Amino acid sequence: MAEDTGDKTEAPTQRRREEAREQGNVARSADLTASAVLVSGMILLNWYGQNLFGAMHGVVRKMLGAAALGNVDVHSATDGVVTSLATIGRAMAPLLIGMMLVAVVINIAQVGLHLTPEKLRPNLGALSPLKGFGRLFQGQGMMKLVMGLLKMALVAVTAYSAIHGRMNLILGVAQLEFLQILQLGADMVYRIGLRVALLLFILALFDYLWQRYQLEKSLKMSKQEVKDEMRRMDGDPKLKQRRRQIAQQIAQKRLQKDVPTADVVITNPTEFAIALKYDQSTMHAPRVVAKGQGVIAKRIRELAIAAGVPILERKPLARALYKLVEVGQEIPEEFYSAIAEILAYVYELTGKVKRARAMNVE
Repeated sequence: MAEDTGDKTEAPTQRRREEAREQGNVARSADLTASAVLVSGMILLNWYGQNLFGAMHGVVRKMLGAAALGNVDVHSATDGVVTSLATIGRAMAPLLIGMMLVAVVINIAQVGLHLTPEKLRPNLGALSPLKGFGRLFQGQGMMKLVMGLLKMALVAVTAYSAIHGRMNLILGVAQLEFLQILQLGADMVYRIGLRVALLLFILALFDYLWQRYQLEKSLKMSKQEVKDEMRRMDGDPKLKQRRRQIAQQIAQKRLQKDVPTADVVITNPTEFAIALKYDQSTMHAPRVVAKGQGVIAKRIRELAIAAGVPILERKPLARALYKLVEVGQEIPEEFYSAIAEILAYVYELTGKVKRARAMNVE
């Protein structure tokens, strides 16, 4: 049965996710940021509102006092406005800074530290009223319209619930003094604002989860797409083969150069081969100049035979050296005694003018 390559049933690969992120296609809810800022603003206002109200009260009192005394001219009025704005700005600074930090944190929590230049490019087609009106009644546009109407209804119900228990006070507002009316109004605004903000935040959380679900669904891939992407990531098979051939040629040349200079080749006998060289004047300890397994081990033995390098079978030692020591590294101290005996035997066997002695490496 032929495979249906059109069904997108596979989870997106990491590369697919990275490409979507580079294009700005990430799960993000603008409502979540706005509602979080609104909630934080209401909480900060409750915490810091007295200081802000006191600053505004002082500014109004100062301005009305100056007007009552008749000490108002262009210069004094300008200074008064600048001073008033500075006073109110200092009073509002904690509130604004707190809301800004919340907005930054919520955005980072959604998409991380990510800037997409493509999203900043102007799209004149998106400004077309006809296209926008058409999208309003299509697919997700219709869903957003319905959700927007539902959201407005929930906001209205929530706002009403905030004032329902205080309707008697609101209806009797004519009997209250000015400060009582002001306090009642501030309390109503805070109650309504906080409840509406919390409702919008909860709805925005669901919206964000929905955005993530939709994004994950849109990024799904068919089996053929996964295969094609893996092929692109792995590269051209011919190019990979060519690289492998070049690497093998380089390795062969290095073996042909280094193995003939070795003092001894230790084997497993056929599975591993390790070529060792020791020069007392330049080396602290014997060094592995070549090692290999399987075909490479066979090639090392062939080069050693051609160059007259002694080959000794030491199965445990060969296996340990192959696993623990890389080419170009000196052998560890725990192998000094065994290698010293081997080199002493090799030097005596080959008649080299070297003193075979136990190594004393510190």
